Amino acid sequence: MAEDATSGSGAATADDARTNNRKIRDGVVVSSKMDRTAVVLVTSRVRHPRYNKTVQRSSRMYVDDPNNDLNAGDRVRIQETRPLSKLKRWRILAVLERAR
Repeated sequence: MAEDATSGSGAATADDARTNNRKIRDGVVVSSKMDRTAVVLVTSRVRHPRYNKTVQRSSRMYVDDPNNDLNAGDRVRIQETRPLSKLKRWRILAVLERAR
């Protein structure tokens, strides 16, 4: 029975090594004028270290849009990926809400 436990734990560590640790963010499409690329504005809230006030920080991510189906104002979920070009390091997971 001890052999079964060791073989089971060995498989669990192999699964842990394969977990996907890529970052996932939600944001709003700001521009989709480029071919197969969209710009997504991601807003995060952080605490100011001295004043303890919540501050909004925003960053623009270049996202791979292979079908050119995104429009400005769409809410999307993006995931980090390998570098696809000079600036593109993100890809689309899902469109959460379409722009009206």
